[in-house]
Amino acid sequence: MTEEAMTMRSAKDLVAEANREVETLSAEEALARLGQPDTMLVDVREGEEMAKTGRIAGAVHVPRGFLEFQADPESPTHRAELGGGRRLVLYCASGNRSALAAKALNDMGLGPVAHVAGGFPALAKAGAMVEPT
Repeated sequence: MTEEAMTMRSAKDLVAEANREVETLSAEEALARLGQPDTMLVDVREGEEMAKTGRIAGAVHVPRGFLEFQADPESPTHRAELGGGRRLVLYCASGNRSALAAKALNDMGLGPVAHVAGGFPALAKAGAMVEPT
């Protein structure tokens, strides 16, 4: 076995690590925090996913591939609404990408950051208002 094969970590391993390191909210917990002035819901899905399902009303869309850049105050694509000390609650389609994204923001020193277990489907099932995109 090569050294690379012995040290390679699976996506499942990375998600499990992220879930150990970041706060995970149930859909109900996330909805209870929605609307609080110190909390922002962030949809990290791709635009095509949102076009098919809609998005949670009030959520800010920042695709996963751009998140670190748009959260970084030194980046030319920085989005100021991602700072300011507000709790960022991230969701995706399942809870996996949002866990990785939340860990990345924690690693950058942003916080507090959490993500929603079960992602968009769990939020919709819990009664979140879904709006078309």
